[in-house]
Order: sequence, then C-alpha cells, then structure tokens
Amino acid sequence: MKKYMMMAAAAVVALASCNNASPKMDDQPATAADNATGGMKIAYVEVDSLMTQYEFCKEFTLILQKKSNNARNTLNQKGQALQSAMQNFQQKLNNNGFTSREQAESQQAAIQRQQQSLQELQARLENELANETAKYNEGLRDSLQHFLAAYNKDKKYDLILTKQGDNILYASKRFDITSDIINGLNKHYKSTLKAEAKKDEAKK
Repeated sequence: MKKYMMMAAAAVVALASCNNASPKMDDQPATAADNATGGMKIAYVEVDSLMTQYEFCKEFTLILQKKSNNARNTLNQKGQALQSAMQNFQQKLNNNGFTSREQAESQQAAIQRQQQSLQELQARLENELANETAKYNEGLRDSLQHFLAAYNKDKKYDLILTKQGDNILYASKRFDITSDIINGLNKHYKSTLKAEAKKDEAKK
C-alpha cells in the first residue's frame, strides 16, 4: 500500500508542480524586435507557471488529487480490515480458539483470499491513476500543439522552448511569452467548455 501511495503522490506532484530552482533572468520588457537572435526568432514558456495557471491543468490536477485520495482511503480501510483479521486469527490460534484444524485452515484461507483481493485492488487503482495521468498528458500535449500552431501563424517564432528547473541555465526575460500563452490557452479552453455545454444542452 505504501508503494501505491508514494506513486499516487508522485504522479500528482509531477503534474501540479516542478523544480523550485530557476535560472536568473533580467527584467527587461519583452518586445517583438528583441526576439530576433542570429536570424532566428526564439521564445520560451515557463512550465511551472503553465501548470499552475492554465485552467485545464488546474482542473485535471484536482481530479487526480481526488482520485488519489479516494484510492488511498479505500486501501487504508481494506488494509486495516486485513490487519485486524490477521491479528484475530493469530490470537485465536495462540489461545486454541479453533474447534478443529479444518476451521483454522478455513479462516486462514479466507485471510489469504482477502489479501489477494487487496493486492488486485491496489494494482487496479494504480492502473486507473496511470491511465488518468496518461489522459491528462495527452490532453495537455494536444491542446498546446493546436494552440501553438494557430498562435505562431502570426508570431512566426522559429523556436519555442520550455523552461523548467535548470534545463535552461539562463534566459532573458524578453524572450518570455508565458503569460501570452497562458492567456490564450485559457481563453480557448473556456470557449471550448462553453461550446460543449451548448451541445449537451441541445441534446436534452
């Protein structure tokens, strides 16, 4: 159970946050003219800001947290029940509480089935969380790719980088388009939700 809880927490943390260490940047304002570098137009997006401010990320993080908490509570309850059953069995065994060997073996077999059931439940919940995480990653990747394709028709950047932790040691603030990307993504996401709500209403 500890393995599952560690995996679930790690999955949520990986989606909701990133390395707090960040490279030093200057505070010069961004301008379109400054983005031309050696004939290339370059920009970058802060991953941690994207994860904490993009509504799609925020909503899906809450979903994963809820699923993780529910799974943890379920496993804890069933684990406690199994522990209680094992202690009860051992106590009866020590105190000669079984009327026959067959009765003891029957209860032991029931505990083994209970343990097997818990292991299967743990594996199923781990798989469900992994599928939800994969669904989130795919949705985030698709939304970014589609938005950036439309966004770059006007901006015409040659290269848009992701900046997370120390993967870029230094980046000038004038190349930062994070706010622009987040605002655009949120606007598109809200319009998509409204369109889906209208479709659902029309079906009723």
